[in-house]
Amino acid sequence: MLKHISLFCLLLSSAAAFADDGQEAPPPDAAADVETILVTATRLPLNLDRVPDSITLLDKAAIDRSQDIGVTELLLRTPGISMARNGGYGTSTSLRIRGAESDQTVVVIDGVKLNDPSSTGGGYNFSNLLVGDVSRIEVLRGPQSTLWGSQAIGGVVNIVTPLPKAPLEGSFDIEAGSRQTASARAALGGRQGALTWRIGGQAFTTDGISAFASSFGGRERDGYTNRNLSGRAELEISENVRADVRGYYARGQNDFDAVGADNPAYGRSREFVGYAGLNIDLFDKRLRNRFAYGYTDTNRDNYDPRNQRAKTFDAAGRNQRLEYQGSFAISERDLLLFGVENERSRFRSVSPPAALSTPIPAPVRGKSEITGIYGQISLQPITGLTLNGGVRRDDHQRYGAKTLFSAGGVVNLPTGTRIRASYGEGFKAPTLYQLYSEYGNDALAPERARGWEAGAEQRLFGDKVQVGAVWFERTSRDLIVYIGCSSSSTTPLCFQPGTTIRRFGYYQNVSRAKAQGIEAQASVSPVTGLTIDANYTWTMAEDRSPGSTSFGKWLPRRPRQQANGSISYDWPMGLSTGVALRWSGHSFDNASNSQWLDDYTLVDLRAEYALSDQVRLFARVENLFDEGYMTAYRYGSLGRSVYAGVRGRF
Repeated sequence: MLKHISLFCLLLSSAAAFADDGQEAPPPDAAADVETILVTATRLPLNLDRVPDSITLLDKAAIDRSQDIGVTELLLRTPGISMARNGGYGTSTSLRIRGAESDQTVVVIDGVKLNDPSSTGGGYNFSNLLVGDVSRIEVLRGPQSTLWGSQAIGGVVNIVTPLPKAPLEGSFDIEAGSRQTASARAALGGRQGALTWRIGGQAFTTDGISAFASSFGGRERDGYTNRNLSGRAELEISENVRADVRGYYARGQNDFDAVGADNPAYGRSREFVGYAGLNIDLFDKRLRNRFAYGYTDTNRDNYDPRNQRAKTFDAAGRNQRLEYQGSFAISERDLLLFGVENERSRFRSVSPPAALSTPIPAPVRGKSEITGIYGQISLQPITGLTLNGGVRRDDHQRYGAKTLFSAGGVVNLPTGTRIRASYGEGFKAPTLYQLYSEYGNDALAPERARGWEAGAEQRLFGDKVQVGAVWFERTSRDLIVYIGCSSSSTTPLCFQPGTTIRRFGYYQNVSRAKAQGIEAQASVSPVTGLTIDANYTWTMAEDRSPGSTSFGKWLPRRPRQQANGSISYDWPMGLSTGVALRWSGHSFDNASNSQWLDDYTLVDLRAEYALSDQVRLFARVENLFDEGYMTAYRYGSLGRSVYAGVRGRF
């Protein structure tokens, strides 16, 4: 740790020596209180015209307009995103960016990285993440580990809750609809003197559908309930010193079909995210510093009432993160971002036997630690041109030190044309489960990836027409897979370490993959009140593991083609209406590509009416034509659904 701090100090002193006077740096915070600028790409607020990477911003207006309950549904409307879900709301949900594995995406809530060290892949399960009090979502696509560390191979999803502007303000949303679904959300906050605060909560319940697809005989409804609470507070201690705390808690219970048929199994989950930070500005805000502590705690329990011992699974994962992040204004145009962070993870997992006569085995436990130092410089040598370069060095207690690089550039022309290109590297440390579980292998190396992209955007007729496209490629190696063992295998890894006791399998670095494709999008506003949006994604994600029987085949559950489109119109009398379409091409459910998943098309209708400046009625129909489809083989999906409610902002 001292070695990394010394390197950081050297970096900072070098930058200060060449800096100009009178400049102000942006705050080094991925949850900064901003409106039209975004923060994900460089972990500090920057205008879009300085970001060379592909990024999508969903502000509060777009979130409200969509009327979606879950964050997953919002993200599916953006380019490059695909999803697989084992049933309806609350069931296991995997989200993929540009064909990467679902656990190769970094999810951030109010500046805190989320993951579950007790899960197999260590990734975030989107099943419990409802829109709640979210004010902004940013989706960054492509390898981004230089700034975001482990897991950022596919990209980053940054979720931010709001800070109030007025002395007292609040909001509420209440809705109900198909399958006894009901949702109620409320938030209140204010800015009084040096204190700014906000707290919000949501309750959601639905009877759901059978997780086991009805086409395979599923009839039993698998319901879901969720309660979540979020809050932020910021105290201005002095003009240049601020302290802030942030928190998020969610508790859910979902019914699921565990063995490919209707059964009474259910799961309970609890997620807590905590953050405490101190922000210190120096030299007239030219050097801005953030010292922070982040904490995540995830608990998952599964039950089957048919067993003598109802609990079938018990797991807990915790992360503790200490970090320093700084931003420095070298000149009016040039910025330096830098930081040091230390993350400690631990997990516990056990599967109690069904019979009371069988003792519960000792839980499997494990822990790891990783320390990283990173820096990125953003330069504007001439008007309209931005160049970025970054480097990161991580030191893991198991696999040692690794160094990553990134670079990019964006050109903004007077014609409304923007041309950009970037290169990034990603890595994912082996999870605690892959290292220490009964299938663990403590000799695993991190997964590695390299990717690049190049694209252009054009704005015409005073921004009434916007079009853009990007080509991307990513190659991944040392991917960790599970390898099964036969009863006669003599492979050393087929035995528990240090014993002659056989095990069912183990984890090993053997796989390689390649993804490449095109993302295109367009937006047209031909007349006042009318907006037409569309995006299209073509992703070729293939297995490239040498000697594998699946070499050249599609990676499972990655449709090669996807498209979204929407039309909305704001009528003069306060009525807003819209229609949205989502099409997904076919995919395969398994690595051998023997199980086909059909393509599907979903059409949604929505409307809202302003009773006043503060209160609106809204309604929507999802899956208007009751399309039957599967994103995971044998698992059902929601049919036609109707919802209505009222929304208030004051």
